[in-house]
Amino acid sequence: MTTLFSELDFDTATLANLDSLGYREMTPIQAQALPPLLSGQDLIGQAKTGSGKTVAFGLALLQTIDRRHFSTQALVLCPTRELADQVAKELRRLARGHANTKILTLCGGSPFGPQLASLEHGAHVIVGTPGRILKHLRKQSLDLSGLRIVTLDEADRMLDMGFHDDMVTILSETPRQRQTLLFSATFPEGIRELSAAFQNKPVEVTIEEEPGELKIEQRFYEVEKQSRLESLVALLAEQKPASCVVFCNTRQDCQDVGDLLKQQGLSALALHGDLDQWERDQVLVRFANKSISVLVATDVAARGLDIKELEAVINLELPRDPEVYVHRIGRTGRAGKSGLALSLFTPAEVGRLTAIEDYLGVTTVQHSAPETGGDIRPELTPPMSTLSVDGGRKQKLRPGDLLGALTANNAIPAGKVGSIDIFDNATYVAVESSLARKALKVLSDGNIKGRRFRVRHIR
Repeated sequence: MTTLFSELDFDTATLANLDSLGYREMTPIQAQALPPLLSGQDLIGQAKTGSGKTVAFGLALLQTIDRRHFSTQALVLCPTRELADQVAKELRRLARGHANTKILTLCGGSPFGPQLASLEHGAHVIVGTPGRILKHLRKQSLDLSGLRIVTLDEADRMLDMGFHDDMVTILSETPRQRQTLLFSATFPEGIRELSAAFQNKPVEVTIEEEPGELKIEQRFYEVEKQSRLESLVALLAEQKPASCVVFCNTRQDCQDVGDLLKQQGLSALALHGDLDQWERDQVLVRFANKSISVLVATDVAARGLDIKELEAVINLELPRDPEVYVHRIGRTGRAGKSGLALSLFTPAEVGRLTAIEDYLGVTTVQHSAPETGGDIRPELTPPMSTLSVDGGRKQKLRPGDLLGALTANNAIPAGKVGSIDIFDNATYVAVESSLARKALKVLSDGNIKGRRFRVRHIR
């Protein structure tokens, strides 16, 4: 089996770009999936978040399109706006070797008008959610007649969210002679039905860590229902994770817990489906760039969340499905690093714990619940702060423009600047917290690419 990208038949520009991104050796899903994908075969891929599947299907679709024609030739369907944004961002990175590649995101929660204007100018690749893609098809603002390749990413989650009929309708609008890729963390019956209806002799690739082999320390704490939130605060005070996701089973719990943690003085934000698009963008950016220590999220909102260094995962409540539990805790302990999964459960939820034990094939060890009461205030201070610039991709801003403005005249050392995330009309810049005020003054008082932009410190 090939293990290096250079062993595959990519053009020089693509290989040079992969090398610049640090992509030299393929992950298991890439090594198994890319040869059949590049030969034009349909594929069913089973792999969890963080396995490298986006790079696998991204390279395949970018090799398929003809950049001389500004028509929609590739479509990626995603269950959530967050995942669609992440996929589009990764595709743009992969396409840097071919500057004339246009990638457009079409998701609900964003104004329809600007999307119409962007579609009028054409796009090679569309990444979007089923509902918004279907709306464009019905209004005839999106033409899929020239589609060459379609990818259903996190197809099982789209089924869980009730998008089955939308997916069927969208696929029915595509040419019969197309390449169809289906990626899913699990394989419910609905996935098999979709494959049978829309794929042609697909190659099957499964890359899944055995549940019993998870290299994550798992701790379970029995608590009383009325003290669950106090126990969460005490647990955060005890463990002091630098970066942590707290999973809740409902949107309302997610918002309530996020509000509670902020009232306790913690660096925490909630992520769920009721947030506006700009709010979701800010939450994800701030957590990824280490400006926020704790992210409180639902399973759907966290789908596609790819944080490389996540110290801990906390289950405020055990999920009913043990497979969901495995996917939750699989977000920590990546890239050979140790991970910590902490779970609270009440006496009434012992059956869920038993189901997890049966699924994992292990007997869990229960730990004493952390002490509650008194004035427990976890001290979690994020190392970075985020500055928001009212200008982005549409104002032709690039990461180098922001970095150059900050480091001019040695105002801010380049090593003190973190990630720079650029959206259509906004840019988020991470800087070390101790330099946030100075960086704000530098950007506010100076020019960025010869222009003045409004800059704020997001708190």
